[in-house]
Amino acid sequence: MTDTPTLAITGATKRFGAVLALDDVSLHVRAGEILALLGDNGAGKSTLIKCISGVHRLDAGTIEVDGEPLTMTSPAVARDAGIETVYQDLALFDNLDTTANFFVGREEAVPRWLPRGLRWMKQKQMTAHSTDLVGRLKINLPQRSAQVGMMSGGQRQAIAVARSAAFASRVVILDEPTAALGLRESRQVLDLILRLRDEGCAVIVISHAMDHVMELADRAVVMRRGRVVGEEVPTPANRARLVSLIVGGDD
Repeated sequence: MTDTPTLAITGATKRFGAVLALDDVSLHVRAGEILALLGDNGAGKSTLIKCISGVHRLDAGTIEVDGEPLTMTSPAVARDAGIETVYQDLALFDNLDTTANFFVGREEAVPRWLPRGLRWMKQKQMTAHSTDLVGRLKINLPQRSAQVGMMSGGQRQAIAVARSAAFASRVVILDEPTAALGLRESRQVLDLILRLRDEGCAVIVISHAMDHVMELADRAVVMRRGRVVGEEVPTPANRARLVSLIVGGDD
């Protein structure tokens, strides 16, 4: 891992009317590292990742990617900076296959000088790209032509994570990636997250599953009431400490 964080947040502050959702939040994550972002509902985790992803704009504070400050004014700015986010709803189209879900809104088409609706799709190239990525990440899927709506929860989650990996040159953010999944499907997704790390991605994972945090994360940052209240290397020995930080038992 390099000395310069891939993503660094400093002094992040965000208000929604009278509600202070983020209060001077600072954290960082490096390439080849998995950072767990922990906290109860309302702690500010979702607001923070939406600010990083360009959904919300910070009222104060800075976001840096590879040491360069960026103003996240829209999700497109975040994507152009190499940041991809997988939310709990996955944002998949059930009536489309894997390749179409990978490239929806980012289709490879020619000629580029024509309006998008008049271009020819580079279907073979898109299929080859998605097939290569699925194979590299060792994702077990049915036929590529199968509609995503016919797949299991774990397969759908894997497609959403793989899609983020396809376009994330720097950071992948995952919001509760194993929620509502069985043991086997969770295992598939956890292995996929570890492979993202091994390929050099900086990964941020929001999770309430402490067993998964212990297995995956190199560091854990705990938020409560919009603030960072602690940081630990998650191990069985300090699990109780992390839980205490989450629920406020140290107050």
